[in-house]
Amino acid sequence: MTARLGIFTRILDDAPPAQRYRNAVEQVQLAERLGLDSAWVAQHHFDGDEGGLPSPLVLLSHLAALTERIRLGTAIITLPLENPVRVAEDAAVLDVLAGGRLELGLGSGGTPKSFSAFGLDVADKHTVHAANLDLLRDALVGGDLGDPRNQLYPPGHGLARRLWQATFSAAGAERAGAAGDGLMLSRTQPRPAGDPDATLSEIQHPVIDAYLAALPAGAEPRILASRTLFVAEDRQRARVLAGAGLFRAAGKLRAIGHDLPVDDLDTVIRRTDSYVGTPDEVVELLAADTALARATDVSFQVHSIDPPHEDVLRSIELIATEVAPAMGWTPAPLATATL
Repeated sequence: MTARLGIFTRILDDAPPAQRYRNAVEQVQLAERLGLDSAWVAQHHFDGDEGGLPSPLVLLSHLAALTERIRLGTAIITLPLENPVRVAEDAAVLDVLAGGRLELGLGSGGTPKSFSAFGLDVADKHTVHAANLDLLRDALVGGDLGDPRNQLYPPGHGLARRLWQATFSAAGAERAGAAGDGLMLSRTQPRPAGDPDATLSEIQHPVIDAYLAALPAGAEPRILASRTLFVAEDRQRARVLAGAGLFRAAGKLRAIGHDLPVDDLDTVIRRTDSYVGTPDEVVELLAADTALARATDVSFQVHSIDPPHEDVLRSIELIATEVAPAMGWTPAPLATATL
């Protein structure tokens, strides 16, 4: 594995909000001490069981003050629900405070019921997203914002080269590639009708192909693959915790198209693309993930397993000290990033 390696948290601990955020901070600080390259957080509105963070740039600003080197990313900001100029302004300030460490991941998705609270019809999300993305990009590169005197301060030129787009589809990947943005791949996707055992790599290779084909000549590919990974020294404990989390989440996953049994843990683990087990076991599973091998960046998350915080910390430690080195990754030196 030569990719840059990071962690990704949905902030779904079984705890009150303040403890959830403290746990996320502790996970990111540990990841930095272990030499991991990046930490990513997601945005979700209203439903604490879906995701515990409506304001990712606020949390990342806090993390910027508590870390020195690790890159801090959004995976994703739901751009149709935002004012794109304000996103550009907040992101530009955060990027300055973080020493140029912000990675800005964007998407049109989000929980459908959230859109009404922002006065939007979810059916319009793709159109609104495209318009907002154009305006955000224009703001970051120094375009006039309604008046020649209105230009982003602080400037966001560096951030304009660190935009990422999340998509399930080849068409979305083509748009990201044509713009020169990074491509964000999901940790799991519903299977095609009639093929419940298709591998995630089989689904994502065409997406990667479309992205690479659309990149402008000379543009450096950026492909972030997220994967669910939970590592423990004890195989049985890993499976017990995986079963508790995955069966709890199975109802929601079935609702969005996953073909999942109600009582077969091995099938649920496989069809949710979850890598679970001891370091040796997950190394073997990751090595077989051919789409992962094409990524420039990898982020590991424990969702939908969502084990206790202490187990998450230990899993991060085992990933950094045993799993990743076995796949050729070396930790980054601790050094402050610069603009």
